[in-house]
Amino acid sequence: MMIARAKEVFAVEIEGLKKTADSIGESFVAAIRMMLASQAAGGIVVVTGVGKNLHIAEKMSAIFSSTGTRSIVLNPVQAMHGDLGMVSAKDILIALSFSGESDEVNRLIPAIRRHGLKVISMTRNPASTLAQLSDIHIAIPCGKEACPFGMAPTNSTTSTMAMGDALAMVMIDCQKFAIEEYAMNHPAGAIGRALVMKVTDIMRTGERLAKVPPTATVLATLLAMTNAKSGSAVVVGDNGKLLGIFTDGDFRRICASGQNPLQDEIAAHMTHSPMFVRDDVYAAELLKIFEKKHIDDLPVCDANGIAVGMVDIQDLPKMKVL
Repeated sequence: MMIARAKEVFAVEIEGLKKTADSIGESFVAAIRMMLASQAAGGIVVVTGVGKNLHIAEKMSAIFSSTGTRSIVLNPVQAMHGDLGMVSAKDILIALSFSGESDEVNRLIPAIRRHGLKVISMTRNPASTLAQLSDIHIAIPCGKEACPFGMAPTNSTTSTMAMGDALAMVMIDCQKFAIEEYAMNHPAGAIGRALVMKVTDIMRTGERLAKVPPTATVLATLLAMTNAKSGSAVVVGDNGKLLGIFTDGDFRRICASGQNPLQDEIAAHMTHSPMFVRDDVYAAELLKIFEKKHIDDLPVCDANGIAVGMVDIQDLPKMKVL
């Protein structure tokens, strides 16, 4: 009974998201253009709402701010008692009210207008008071709430939040917001470390890098890996350029096949022309490669293809980027 009810809530909200996504059209595009014009003029996106929608406004504004769209939250009650001093004519207001009839929000609009701001609203009903007071109305036609009384904001807040995410992500594309800028806004935590740290901060070098020529035996390569306390070795040419990689997994597979390769040259058993990463990329790119390719060791090369290090996936948690 409990699990069935929980799944019903998910089904209602998934259906609401689909309906809202299907409704996206020219008003969304107009809203993006208005936001871009405001940002270009040095303005900010001011987001407001009351009750649960004030929490959504806070989340929406935070996503905007962290992804290159300057934004603040405006409590509609506090706004009428002095906080309107935070806004200017260059700004725009995004007003959230599912019914479009929230008194606190609707009373704010004339005061916002006197400050010269344009207004984008998000409501269920394009005929609502708030929608009629707005320059642009974005519909949230998500259907019924998941609440058995049809009262508690559930489906509506989920769809409104998703619409805000859609605005923020499209703004990233339109403003060509780069990952380097995102990193500047996220200096703390695992996300920040992954965005700020580069491969050179994580890779194994010096005595911790097992490096052998292609003529080295498998035995010599294993000894180099043991001395470096590494699960892999890079195979390099006389010029230092990466030729291949050999891992302890490769050795186990060879032995399992019945071979005795210890005196063979490593060139006969290495992975030729392996995947590698440049030494100037961010740790965030490393995470994508490890997740996508399901590998444990990744050689690092400089701009000339010279092997300069190795990244072992086991090092990422130690560096607190995983």
